[in-house]
Amino acid sequence: MAQKPDPKAPPRQADAPRIIISAFADEAANSKSVVEQFAVLAALGLEYYSPRFLNVSGEVKNIMKLDKAELKTVKSLQDDYGLSVTSIGSPIGKVKLLDQDDGTHNRFVPFSKYLKEDVAIAIDRARALDAKMIRGFSFYHPRGTNPVPHVPQAAEQLTAIADKCAEADIVFALEVEANLIGQNGRLMADLAHRVDRPNLVCIFDGGNISSQNLDPVKCFAEFQAMRKYLGYLHIKDYRIDEKLEWTGVVDEERLKNFVPCDRGDSGHEAIFRDLRDNLPAIDRKMKRLGLPGVFLELEPHLKGGGQFGGFSGPDGLGVACRALCRLLDYVGLDYQLRTFDHIRQARGF
Repeated sequence: MAQKPDPKAPPRQADAPRIIISAFADEAANSKSVVEQFAVLAALGLEYYSPRFLNVSGEVKNIMKLDKAELKTVKSLQDDYGLSVTSIGSPIGKVKLLDQDDGTHNRFVPFSKYLKEDVAIAIDRARALDAKMIRGFSFYHPRGTNPVPHVPQAAEQLTAIADKCAEADIVFALEVEANLIGQNGRLMADLAHRVDRPNLVCIFDGGNISSQNLDPVKCFAEFQAMRKYLGYLHIKDYRIDEKLEWTGVVDEERLKNFVPCDRGDSGHEAIFRDLRDNLPAIDRKMKRLGLPGVFLELEPHLKGGGQFGGFSGPDGLGVACRALCRLLDYVGLDYQLRTFDHIRQARGF
């Protein structure tokens, strides 16, 4: 059933920028095969995706582990399916800030080595797939400690990462996520302010906020806190489980309540209204950086999620995509999906 537009939504302007819907392709595929991932995205009408886990030659690998031949295959297939890369879905920044035993399995890598090896690999992936952007994170502080005192060191390391990306004309997109130093909008804004690089933008993810037992009002406040530095959004939502005792740390393996973006506690309707009003400025910023516009990237985790990824299946990604489109229609945000005109163009008409 079509979603009736919100009567309070302002009239749509003909020249208003349009949202670009994207997705983490591995969310869609039961086998993680590249062909399955790309076929689902094309059927949903998407033109952009972020690579994370892929089965190119019989083994599921993270994008950081693909060899040159596998990257070449991915590039060829993405061209065949009419896809372009939103960002490299790298795990950059998901390592310990300090070499301390905090009871987690998170690894520590000396930063000079990390910058020279891991960050360089992510940049290589971006070049191989004609990507303009790399997704990353803000480092793990010792579990159970206050993240605030660690902001200066994290910002210093993120500055070095952003500068290395800038050398390759690549944007570094920093995602908000629980358990990391940038675990809320206020801390993300502090980090971005300290880094102060034009090629660093922030990614808001409602599910990564609401899964910290924050209600829609608090989630919206975190969105507003980081909006100045916003580049795009991941679309994930979570319904708070009142049976789980909140300990201040998200046990990512216990998260079971991911839902479509119109059913959770992230408050996406209010977030999208705010985005609608601020979209022209954010769109201009992203285009100045060489991106095609502002992405809303599906990462719904409807069949489960963890520390380094999630899964929705082809059916779940379809459910999530339709929920997103319904909500965008309701608040009056235009978006871009493939149409028959795209088919005609591909056929040379």
